[in-house]
Formats: sequence, C-alpha cells, structure tokens
Amino acid sequence: MKKKLKKSIGNIVSRDRFWDREKDIELITQKIDEGANVLLVAQRRIGKTSILFELHFLLRERYTCVFVDLQRARSSPQAIADLSMAIHDHKPLWEKTKGVFANILGKVADSIEKVEAGDLGVTLRAGLTVGNWMAKGDQIFNILAKSEKPVLLMFDEVPIMVNYMLKGDDFRITPERRQQADEFLSWLRKNNIEHQGKVRTIISGSIGLEPILRQARLSATINHFVPFELKPWDEDTAVACINALANEYGVQLQDGIPKEMVKRLGCCIPHHVQMFFSHIYDRCIRRGAMQCSVVEVGEVYEKEMLGVRGHAELTHYEERLEMVLGKEFFTLCLDMLTEAAFVGCLTKEAISAFQEEYALGEMDVVEAQKEIIWVLEHDGYLKQSQEGYVFVSELLRDWWKNRHGNFFTPVLERGE
Repeated sequence: MKKKLKKSIGNIVSRDRFWDREKDIELITQKIDEGANVLLVAQRRIGKTSILFELHFLLRERYTCVFVDLQRARSSPQAIADLSMAIHDHKPLWEKTKGVFANILGKVADSIEKVEAGDLGVTLRAGLTVGNWMAKGDQIFNILAKSEKPVLLMFDEVPIMVNYMLKGDDFRITPERRQQADEFLSWLRKNNIEHQGKVRTIISGSIGLEPILRQARLSATINHFVPFELKPWDEDTAVACINALANEYGVQLQDGIPKEMVKRLGCCIPHHVQMFFSHIYDRCIRRGAMQCSVVEVGEVYEKEMLGVRGHAELTHYEERLEMVLGKEFFTLCLDMLTEAAFVGCLTKEAISAFQEEYALGEMDVVEAQKEIIWVLEHDGYLKQSQEGYVFVSELLRDWWKNRHGNFFTPVLERGE
C-alpha cells in the first residue's frame, strides 16, 4: 500500500506530513534511552524542529516531553521564564514548579490557574533577573528529576539565543557578553550532569551552535552533548516523496520528472523538495489540468523556485550568515560565496586574491577566511572539491547567483 503524504511548506511537519527519518528517529531514541544529551546538527530546512515534534509524539508515553522554544529569548532569565511556561502545559509538573516562583507571582499565586498564559509569561519574565535565574533554574531541574517519568527537555533555537547573548545588536563579542553566555551554558551542563539519567536534553536550532561557540572559545561548554547529524534525503527518498505527493494530489508526472526535480535541486533538503512540488501543483490547479511535463519542470524551477516566492524562502540563508559572522566578516563571506556561485567554484587562487584585496582591521584575512569557510562547510553552504569549494545545493547556488551575480566581477578579473 502506498503511503499517503500531505503537502507542508514552511510549517513544522508531523504524523501524516512526516516523511522518512525512521532510522534517524530510531537512533536518536536509542541515545535518549541510554541517557545521552543530544545536539541536533544539520543544514537549514532539514527539519530539525519537526524531528523534535515527532519525538514528542512517539515518546510521550515513556517520557515527560517538554518543548521549549527559545527563539525570542535574549538572556538567561528569559530562557528560564520560557522553560517555566513550557512546564506550565504539564499540569502535574507545574503544580510542583509554581512554588519556585511564589515570590514573583505574589498576589496572583492563589488564583494562578485563572491567569492567562500570556500574562503569566510576562509576569515571570519581569520577575526573573540576573540575580535569581540560576537558583530558580536549579530548583526547576531538581523538580524535573523527581518526575514520575524521566523528563526529555527539547530546547529549540538555542543557537539564536546564545548568538544574541554573545553579540547583541551590534554583532560584537565582548567579555561581559561572553561571560553571560558561558554562565548559561555552564549552568545547563552542570544540571545535565547532576541529573543524568533522570533528565535528558536535546538542543537544536536554525543556525549551527558549534560555530558560534567556537568564535567565543566556549566549545567545551557543550562537550557533554552527543552530536547527531541529520543529513539531506538521498535521491531515492526524495523521488519517493515526490511520487507520494503526486499520488495524493492527483498530479500526473511525466516519466523522469521526479529525478529531474532532484537533479535541479542538487541537494535534497526536505523543505526544498516540498516547495518544488507545491509550485508544480499550484501550476496544475491554475490551468485546470493535472499533467506536468519535463519542460514545465524547468519553467517552474526558473520562474517560481528562483522567483519572488523562492527569494522569500531562501533569503534566510543570507540573513542567518550575517547573524553568525557579523557585519565585518559577512562582507568578505558574501564576496566569496558569490564567487563560488558565479564561477562555479571558489578556487585556491580566488581565495588568495581575496586575501590581497581585503583588510579586516586587526584580524588577519587568512584567519578570517578560515573561520568563514569553516562556518560555510559546517552549515551546509559549501563543500570541498578537487578544484576548491562548491555549493552543496544547486538551488542555493542558482538563487545566490541570481541575487548577487548581475553586477559581480570574479576576483581574478578585477583590476584588469
């Protein structure tokens, strides 16, 4: 029997929208059962948050699964407030936890169940401070460790929060900011170790945590986490997904179309596969005919995937890079990536030419390039080839070339 699959663009997927990843789920579950803390590592749009939601559903009978979204958190006190609000959804745990905040909740403590969740969150954020967040956090972990079932904490967007803690709005790491980030990560490390076997933690995010910590020399703060890499789909999995979607929505694909779509993408990021099919489906609906030819696949790719809507989806790759590298390094990074997109490869000769062209204040350009390339490889933008560095994703390369290539001159041709 063919597996049914629903379209999903830009949303967290689970259950009938979740495709493949059975082996990944099995391996992560095994690590959790063994008491490990897990760091999910993957390119953007692979589906890390969706994995967390699927684990939440599958493991809910064996573990108390607490999902904490830290995307809006900008400090340790805010992170503890968000953790507390996530526990609020688990009534038995919240009954034990709310006493931790008796002095903060004050007069509302007696009628706390009548307080709107949003108002409760505001109250907690206002009451948690630099002076009390760590002690309150320790108390929460102590309560979680005594839960009837083992607790699985799922912290999403930890890298976004830590990156802001380190760099603020001006993208600069200062000693004070480094100390704050170090305090939070060391606090988490201490509690993970102290309550090992009773509380497990998974952390994830839309940017890589390791490059951020490496910049601040804080890599050791997560050495108790087991990295788990979520890889892009292979060709067979992506083709099966496209066929399942076509079957579900009545789209008649000409022979060879799924493989042509995979070839165009170059790298089968699940979100991009879904996005490609969604554009084809929309085209079929608009014209009132559900057949699609190979020629139309090329048209959809050029006009839709690389068009305005595609820009809205893919521009996050650019924004996240600036967030991680900061404005100073990002200018050089933009030039190097555009070289790779325009020429097809970032060669050793081009890297040397950039060294002669750029001067980044006190930072040695060679060291800056090493850091940039490390981030680009880690987060799945570039990979090494015999000639140099090339884009992992043909879609991202084509989009980057369209966006930045019109007025670009390859570095080896400048000054000629």
